[in-house]
Amino acid sequence: MRRATMMGAAALLAGGQVSAQQVEAPSGQPAPQENREMEREVDMGGMGIHADRTYTYSLIQADYGRLEGKDIASWDAEGWVGGDRHKFWWKTEGELNGPRLEQAEVQALYSRNIWTYFDAQIGLRTDFKPDNRAYVVAGIQGLAPYFIETELHAFVGLEGDVSIRAKQSFDLLLTNRFILQPLVETDFYLTDVPERQIASGFSVIETGVQARYEFSRKFAPYAALIYERRLGGSARLARAAGEDVGGLSARAGLRVWF
Repeated sequence: MRRATMMGAAALLAGGQVSAQQVEAPSGQPAPQENREMEREVDMGGMGIHADRTYTYSLIQADYGRLEGKDIASWDAEGWVGGDRHKFWWKTEGELNGPRLEQAEVQALYSRNIWTYFDAQIGLRTDFKPDNRAYVVAGIQGLAPYFIETELHAFVGLEGDVSIRAKQSFDLLLTNRFILQPLVETDFYLTDVPERQIASGFSVIETGVQARYEFSRKFAPYAALIYERRLGGSARLARAAGEDVGGLSARAGLRVWF
């Protein structure tokens, strides 16, 4: 499983609020509205304006669901410590199929602000499942116009495999507390990785929608419909190995940040 963390308007300091007049909105979008939208920036990593201060932030999501008649559980978490210009990010995600751990990864990244709503990032990623691998990571993360949270990273494996991962999501506020979050994520491989049933090209796509209810800004149960599928040559390799190529899953989970 890959994440679901994302989306909002930008203008809460990574620890204290600033007025909407102090921060300009991305091109094509009006300025954020009051505290509700100002708080959204924390969810995507908080591009504050006080570079001499240090803040911390963590977002954790965990859920349970059913896919192709099987129980699945997943987690997706990230956080950072730092100021406006420089941050240390950590990220982790994984999925269990029944009692078996099928996917798990951890990233450690140095992040530097390069534009009002975007950071450049570089660091390392370690996979523990489906097998042990290490990667060098480089990419960008931030808030695109129309408040679309965007991540684009390249991964260069120490064993020679190279891939690119892209993610986008955004928040639709139905009420002040009930929020829909459409999301999409895809991986593109420049090399074949036959031991993982991966062929070059687009290998997997995940898309869906999460509906959450925020009892408080920091605590929200959610339900989600997620469609995940292997693509192209990767799907053919998975079928040949007797593996599922994907499907639609319904999930229920909990989201907290602090």
